[in-house]
Amino acid sequence: MRFTFPILTLSHGGAQRMLVELANGLTAMGHQVTILMPVDGVVSYDVRSTLIRSTHMELQEQDYPIGDVIVSNFHTTVPTSQAASNQGKGIHVRLSLCYEPPFLPDSSLSFPSYHVTEHLIVLSHWQQELIRLNHGITGKIVPIGISSSFKNMNIRYSLQEPLNITAILRKAERGFSWHREQDYLIEQLDHVKNQCPNVNINFISPPDEFNTSEVLQRMKATGKYRFFTPANDEELCYHYNGADIFVSSSIFDTGSLPGLEAMRCGAALVCVYSGGNMEYANHEKNCLLSYRYENRLGEDVIRLIRDPNLRTKLAVQGERSSLKWTWANSVRLFEQAVRDFLLKTRRS
Repeated sequence: MRFTFPILTLSHGGAQRMLVELANGLTAMGHQVTILMPVDGVVSYDVRSTLIRSTHMELQEQDYPIGDVIVSNFHTTVPTSQAASNQGKGIHVRLSLCYEPPFLPDSSLSFPSYHVTEHLIVLSHWQQELIRLNHGITGKIVPIGISSSFKNMNIRYSLQEPLNITAILRKAERGFSWHREQDYLIEQLDHVKNQCPNVNINFISPPDEFNTSEVLQRMKATGKYRFFTPANDEELCYHYNGADIFVSSSIFDTGSLPGLEAMRCGAALVCVYSGGNMEYANHEKNCLLSYRYENRLGEDVIRLIRDPNLRTKLAVQGERSSLKWTWANSVRLFEQAVRDFLLKTRRS
């Protein structure tokens, strides 16, 4: 099949990683995959598909090549995808990597974008139900996966470091990060440090975001926190492996990939319910999970600091339960969903 993926940016992030993994996986299966980007679109991942750029800052329907399937994602890619589909350049499939209306600006535009095509792919049962209730469309589920680059290197003991408490911290200045509850995260980890002064508090940030964020740089300058800026998966895997406890504070995520990656690398996970993480997070079985209103994130971290047996148990179970989450499975389910859409279209 011939796929066209209109993508605005491939900067570091869970949604962008999934787009690349799907595109690369379909290419490896023998499909013809074209990624269409604006002239200034950032690429921070290894892209093995054909990449073409518009001559414009914004994509236009004439930029789309003729194909079989057009896969839109963020709501701003939907109008041109549908216009190109109307011109016979492929059926329009919406891959909803996040459900934008509740937490991003321009909900008056993003909400009706879910009425454009009935061919919908989502990442989790929670997201599937949200969209079904609001729009009447039941999307097919294609879950997130974990790159083979991530594994437990079993280096924590050999590092001979204090207990490492690690979290992802993104640039806040650009706006759309309120759902990550980063102020709450910092407050809770400061509380952990006050109660357990011998631990390290570590933050992982994408290099481009850290280098352009005065807020993150000022935090590092205080000396209270260590900051890591991994340039690739190998470096990110190393920092996950250095974490004894990985902490996630996001309250609204369709997939919540970092927590799953950290589990694969052998860290014990402490997280807040975000919707999508219920696909893999099981409280007191493979992680400690709280609802945001319980205000318990820091206390859960302290509980694991003081109970090494529970910490080890959750880390072992977390790593074990993460093994089924592969990008190969995601690509297989994505391909099958698209084939089902094509078959339905031919029959109608």
